[in-house]
Amino acid sequence: MKTKLITRGGYNKLRAEHDHLWNEKRPEITKIVSWAASLGDRSENADYTYNKRVLRQIDRRVRYLRKCLAELKIVDYSPQQDGKVFFGAWVEVENEQGVTKRFRIVGPDEIYGEVKDFISIDSPMARALIKKEVDDEVNVPTPEGIKTWFVNAIEYEKTLEE
Repeated sequence: MKTKLITRGGYNKLRAEHDHLWNEKRPEITKIVSWAASLGDRSENADYTYNKRVLRQIDRRVRYLRKCLAELKIVDYSPQQDGKVFFGAWVEVENEQGVTKRFRIVGPDEIYGEVKDFISIDSPMARALIKKEVDDEVNVPTPEGIKTWFVNAIEYEKTLEE
């Protein structure tokens, strides 16, 4: 079961996506579907068939976003988090071979699209990092066995509530 936490920035992105789909994209596609339906025979009407499918996809995503946004709990930065890894932290880790990775620990609903430097709070790496400090050693279970990482840096986005 996935964790129902989200950063304020992630919540705002999902809210903006919902608003865009519901207030702009859906009315636009609905007009096209109505126009295509008015042409008569729908069985061989590519405009009607395609845009009806797009409308179903939009409606499915809007339903998901409405349900998800109602259940999510926004987690804002707190000064007590400084120095340790918690939800919302940007973490830089390094392994024994000198390979470094930098990522942010976020909710599972924030990991979509082009985002490459976010990991889910539910991932083995994030679970292993929680409450660790700079210079701590972290053992992460992987399918190939336990991997060891060292925490190099911890940062938080210190934004005010909107």
